[in-house]
Amino acid sequence: MSTIAIIGGGNLGSSIAHGLVRSQFCPAEHLTVTRRNTERLFPLKSEGVHVTSDNAAAIQQRDVIILSLKPYTVREVLRELAASFDPQRHVIISVVTGLSLADLTQLLPAGIAVFRAMPNTAIALQESVTCICSQNASAQQIEYVTELFDQLGTTVQIDEKLMDAATVLGACGIAYALRFIRAATQGGIEIGFDAKTASLIAAQTVKGAAELLLKGNRHPEEEIDKVTTPMGCTIAGLNEMEHRGFSSSLIRGVAASYQKIKTM
Repeated sequence: MSTIAIIGGGNLGSSIAHGLVRSQFCPAEHLTVTRRNTERLFPLKSEGVHVTSDNAAAIQQRDVIILSLKPYTVREVLRELAASFDPQRHVIISVVTGLSLADLTQLLPAGIAVFRAMPNTAIALQESVTCICSQNASAQQIEYVTELFDQLGTTVQIDEKLMDAATVLGACGIAYALRFIRAATQGGIEIGFDAKTASLIAAQTVKGAAELLLKGNRHPEEEIDKVTTPMGCTIAGLNEMEHRGFSSSLIRGVAASYQKIKTM
């Protein structure tokens, strides 16, 4: 059983740690999470996870290293830690936005197995979609990393050229979906519900809609057609949303996020 260190216990790093512990894929005592201010990691520490501010020690004590650092700090941190990595022992998984496999291989010892993975924050609830690509990895290492993230949701193997797009659609997409739920909640309040009830109905409805697609393997329009009866209230609402630019605004938002990530 491999041991794991998460270098960078921010929102995403902590979410991964919580998900790993809850899935029982990695026992808490086999997991280390680092952060400069370890007091912020108290919830993990209370679950039995080892927390420390010493990145080098964490790397030397664990086999699988998940890099969850800020994009603007990762290069400096990896240069400082280069001597701590062992190509014969370590597997590196980066969840850092915008850091390519080529960038990683330049910053790490030659020949080390490197993965890029892009999950989202639903990983804490084992409901993430995680896109994965790799370099210098064996079939066994690819199987292990895939199994790791399969415990935390769904995995998709992609070409690295699509990783920025995966970041926008899968990771930024959490915010897009939540903004829709918030807007639906506000609409629910306007038509008579209290905020708590409106939020519950909106969130569960989105969850149910997603399950219809995932479990039924259907196109969204198939399910839309089932609830859009002639001269009904659903089609009236959909048409008004489209007149106001609902779909085009969402598409433009996704495209804007993608253009932004390409310039980072």
